[in-house]
Amino acid sequence: MKKANKSQQEQKSDELTTDENIILDAMGLTASSRRKFLRQVSTGSLGIYASSFFSSEVFAQTVQELPEQAKILLNEIKVNLRVNSMVKPLAIDSRMSLLDALRERLALTGTKKGCDHGQCGACTVIIDGKRKLSCLTLAATCEGKEITTVEGLATNGEMHDMQKAFVKHDGFQCGYCTPGQLCSSVALLQEAKNGEASYVTEDLKNIKSGLQLSEEEIRERMSGNICRCGAYNNIVQAFKEVHSGDDVMPTWEFATEEQMKKAKNG
Repeated sequence: MKKANKSQQEQKSDELTTDENIILDAMGLTASSRRKFLRQVSTGSLGIYASSFFSSEVFAQTVQELPEQAKILLNEIKVNLRVNSMVKPLAIDSRMSLLDALRERLALTGTKKGCDHGQCGACTVIIDGKRKLSCLTLAATCEGKEITTVEGLATNGEMHDMQKAFVKHDGFQCGYCTPGQLCSSVALLQEAKNGEASYVTEDLKNIKSGLQLSEEEIRERMSGNICRCGAYNNIVQAFKEVHSGDDVMPTWEFATEEQMKKAKNG
């Protein structure tokens, strides 16, 4: 009798859940090899494998396959994202970044994934008038906020003045960083109008709205956007034309000894 009960208990312990069967099917394990495999791994190890299995399936889906909801979500939440004046309801993982939501779920691939660590600025978008790094922003936190990507800068098929200036002054080469540069530049125009300070602002106690930014200010304020092609001079000139109407290319010269000392002490 005891042997029969023990046999029944072992049989029940061998029964797998639906999720476990899916994982083991994906691993190509047969019924006999499954029992051997399960004896050799811990439940925690299988859970780690399951996490990577399901999350990879979620993010591998195309927009066409997932028009509204993901088929498998580990921490599903529903959020309404207002992007480029259009509201899109989405069911997403609570840990999904805004960058992944824009690219993978809304097919707005203008926003680029560069370092994915908030260091290059390629993923910059405008949220409620402020430039933000979408790779460091959770999509779930953007409920009710106005998001503008590079696709939303143009109006009725007409390029934004900043886009025109970038083309005129050749403010890009490979173009990978350009969407982030453009979004950052457009937001910077508003920052200057608001009179917001920066690291190189000389008098923090007397800041007025409608700032006319110097080249030093522009370079400092745009320093979070990296261009590995080195089109910085052209980007600064493009911004200057839109910001102040100055379309004259500056003449470059070596820094004086006094300027070098000032930079070193700063």
